[in-house]
Amino acid sequence: MSSMEERDVGVVAAPGSSSAGMGVGAVGAAVEAVAVVAAMQEEVGIRREGPEPDPDEPPKKRVRVPDGESGKLEERLYSVLCCTVCLDLPKASVYQCTNGHLMCAGCFIHLLADSRLKEEQATCPNCRCEISKNLCCRNLAVEKAVSELPTECTFCIKQFPRSSLGRHQKEECQDRVTQCKYKRIGCPWQGPFHELPAHESECSHPSKTGTELMGILGEMDQNHRRDMQLYNSIFGLLCYEKIGFTDKLVALLHPEVQFRPYRTDDFITRLYYETPRFTVLNQTWVLKARVNDSERNPNLSCKRTLSFQLILKSKVNSALECSFLLLKGPYDDVRIKPVIHHHSFCNDANETEYVPLPISDSVECNKLLAAKNINLRLFIFQVQK
Repeated sequence: MSSMEERDVGVVAAPGSSSAGMGVGAVGAAVEAVAVVAAMQEEVGIRREGPEPDPDEPPKKRVRVPDGESGKLEERLYSVLCCTVCLDLPKASVYQCTNGHLMCAGCFIHLLADSRLKEEQATCPNCRCEISKNLCCRNLAVEKAVSELPTECTFCIKQFPRSSLGRHQKEECQDRVTQCKYKRIGCPWQGPFHELPAHESECSHPSKTGTELMGILGEMDQNHRRDMQLYNSIFGLLCYEKIGFTDKLVALLHPEVQFRPYRTDDFITRLYYETPRFTVLNQTWVLKARVNDSERNPNLSCKRTLSFQLILKSKVNSALECSFLLLKGPYDDVRIKPVIHHHSFCNDANETEYVPLPISDSVECNKLLAAKNINLRLFIFQVQK
């Protein structure tokens, strides 16, 4: 029988005892009952609060604070200023639709690129109003407000304003990941900045023999020669007698304006680009481009690429040996790494293979797809025999 049951029996049996004994027994039972209730309440409180948080557990992503709940000012501002698409605070430019809904630059460009691939009008995901670069504008007040909100350093977990976090992580944080100054001779060490002096004082790479260092320097020289070969090739091509280029060569316009997207046999529309005919080196040329190498549904893919093809439209009497490369236009901010291509044009082989446009990642590709006009600069060099 439990202690509670024993106390119940004691209370019932109390009338048979003396008045003094009954008083002492009732008081003792009441004290024990209060103690048991307090213990039960403490146990329930522990269950409600749950286990204590683990200090080593990574911080969870903050969520929107429901209306009517009190919270920190930063959390309330977070729910107000976050992007309506990714629900995260913008890291760069902030755009707003005509109804004031906010979108970060990455999501805004992605929406415009998706609409181009699906041949639909881009709309705000919140209110479904039309969005475009002409209809939407940047919200500078929100950008400044977000830059002043505190955020944690990924290395030291201290909080700093977002505007100064980059400088702190690159130059000031004592826990930022850094590399040994002897990395150029093969030291693989990586660690926090405050441990760097102790490591460099004990690093064994400065005492390596010349034979050991020659192998490391050989790999570095090979990478350097590969980079220099590209630039030397470009400088060599600039010495050719016949060079043709144009500024507004690649004007990848909207399909409804200048290009018509063709449909495959199963009536799936795929987006292609084509330039107007242009004249270089006294020959007529055309450039064509396609997305994700004609993937069936490129709008469903997070990885996006562009590839292009150079076509000679003129008839030639003999083979035309040419080298060509694409560079970014004078007013575009897309990053393109120059790659030189070679082809021998003749009447039977007047088209090159589709070659990838050397852009860094899918974000740069979305910039191109979202733009109404893409101005690239094409250089064509005629190889003299």
